[in-house]
Amino acid sequence: MKKKLYILLISVLGLSIQSCSDYLDSDYIFRDRETIEKVFTDRDKTEAWLANAFSYLSDACADVCNKRVTPHCFADDMYYGDDDGSIQESKEGELSYNEFKEGLYDENTKQGMWERCYQGIRQATIFIQNVDMNDKFESEAERLDYKAQARFVRAYYYWLLLRRYGPVPLLPDNGLDYDASYDELATPRAPYEEIADYISQEMALAAKDLALTRGQNSAARPTRGAALSARALALIYAASPLANGNNDEFAQLLVDDKGNRLLSPEYSEEKWAKAAAAAKDVMDLGVYELYTADRRTTDSPAEPATINPPYHEVYSNANYPEGWKDIDPFESYRSVFNGQIDILSNPELIFSRGRNIGGQSIRDMVVHQLPLTATGWNTSGLTQKIVDAYYMNDGSNCPGMNSEYANVPEYNNNHRLDTRPRATGFTTTAEEHKPLAAGVSLQYADREPRFYASVAYNGAYWYLGNEKEIADRNKQIFYYRGKRDGYNAGMFWLRTGIGVMKYVHPDDTYQNNSIDNLRYKPEPAIRYADILLMYAEAINEVSEGTYDIPSWDGTKTHSIHRSVAEMRKGIKPVRMRAGVPDFDNNIYADKDVFRIYLKRERQIELMGEGKRYYDIRRWKDARVEEAMPVYGCNTLMTESDREMFHTPIAVWNLSATFSDKMWFWPISHGELKRNKRLTQNPGWTYND
Repeated sequence: MKKKLYILLISVLGLSIQSCSDYLDSDYIFRDRETIEKVFTDRDKTEAWLANAFSYLSDACADVCNKRVTPHCFADDMYYGDDDGSIQESKEGELSYNEFKEGLYDENTKQGMWERCYQGIRQATIFIQNVDMNDKFESEAERLDYKAQARFVRAYYYWLLLRRYGPVPLLPDNGLDYDASYDELATPRAPYEEIADYISQEMALAAKDLALTRGQNSAARPTRGAALSARALALIYAASPLANGNNDEFAQLLVDDKGNRLLSPEYSEEKWAKAAAAAKDVMDLGVYELYTADRRTTDSPAEPATINPPYHEVYSNANYPEGWKDIDPFESYRSVFNGQIDILSNPELIFSRGRNIGGQSIRDMVVHQLPLTATGWNTSGLTQKIVDAYYMNDGSNCPGMNSEYANVPEYNNNHRLDTRPRATGFTTTAEEHKPLAAGVSLQYADREPRFYASVAYNGAYWYLGNEKEIADRNKQIFYYRGKRDGYNAGMFWLRTGIGVMKYVHPDDTYQNNSIDNLRYKPEPAIRYADILLMYAEAINEVSEGTYDIPSWDGTKTHSIHRSVAEMRKGIKPVRMRAGVPDFDNNIYADKDVFRIYLKRERQIELMGEGKRYYDIRRWKDARVEEAMPVYGCNTLMTESDREMFHTPIAVWNLSATFSDKMWFWPISHGELKRNKRLTQNPGWTYND
């Protein structure tokens, strides 16, 4: 009977820590096998092995983090201005935002994810194969839970790889036959659909034994809802245009070593139905809901009184989720991200790494958002495109929305373009257009609550509660040229004159360069709002009859068809929490129109959460969205020319382009050399 290679699973992808001769050394295998038996008959060592399998989820594998290890939280909505060797010599070798946006990285750039994912897959597989020999668990349910956790994290690593690289090698669950030759151990890329199905099956299997909820000491470990949510993510990506019915030249070139297509050329609407059913499985658990904060009547700079949305005869008189009468929409959204509530107190946080993100955590991201006045870096900002995406407080478009893109065919319609002139003038008091202070452009007046929780507009107040000196707190920050946080010759200024407020807690500051002056922010890797929006998106795409899809555990059948009532279940709670009216019936009635509004809702609701970069790729929108010029304020203007400052212009030092090679990240040359059956993503090279 042939032996199976457990310890060196990862070697087939070039990640072996041994030489080629060690790789096939059977004595080495048996020595490791003896070590494995010692590990998995010891309770503490078994737990340590599982913890190690999860440890690879940090750093380059984080979903939401700063750009140094993985830049994918930045797309056409959010940018970073540091790590630019053209400005500061010490940053040579780092990936600047412009290089990232222009595809000027190479096959060996930011490749930590590939290695970490397959290392994690290896560790999880060994755990799954050997944990049953341990009889030290307190109960059978506990052993099954541990095994299910390993199954979850193994499938989650495949999900991360699929989302970034596209089709990747799918390794056999039972290990690799070390009697085979080195060349025979080489593994080709599996089709996108096969990997998504594998993730779906593994997550459903894991969900059977995972706990429904976790306690304080295991808050970052997966639950049944986390497994089912990751399953829904994989299925909706497989249903989306990039992987479903894609016959573009890029898709034709993406093949395995035998020339087989890796992206499905045939469209299947049933894939959308499966994605909808998977999202419904999460909803039917009855565990999750969107976080809401109660209305607040007291008023302070850090905790302002609730600002009521404009009166609506239905929503202003109904409690959440049918309206917003009893909630504070601004605080409800802000508190999800800024550290005001912890993991266990957040009913919409489905999966998070907790504090286990690594050296480029969300707090590091916030340091780059904070103004120089708060000893921050003042380098991460927002584009005019995302500013325009936010609604007015009555749910209408802002005047002049996307008017700079009037010549872009995809934008030249009444759903994505507003031809009215942009607002001019400025507030004169702090009472006219709350929460705006005096001296703020009226372009930022009367916007929806998510805008004020996310956008650091010119003239916004930063509370900075952890500043030692009271005089250094509650600062109004302007980005005019000549101001401390405005344009300068270095890299510490906002290229668009628009900053990022999302994730910033009122107390946050970077005084004394201490990150401890910032609140810890739980990573929103998967949250319930995303699941709700995915459900609405998938239901909208099902227009050819009804599909009967079994639930994840086979206990019931979901009857999936295009239903406005079901689509509202996904959209309405998100918009009620945000304090904006639900969509009109005419939007729901038209599949193509609803798709436009759904995409915009995701753009707003999930801004800065690492979703946008991948969304516009799976939708095949990146060729347009990533190539459009980046607009922002005219940062060369001083306060004396403040009207001109707020007249959007193309930002001269932020790039925008897209080529087909940027649909997926390249595979490194090292991996291609070590795995002879591995094929490169189109547009990238095989050799140094």
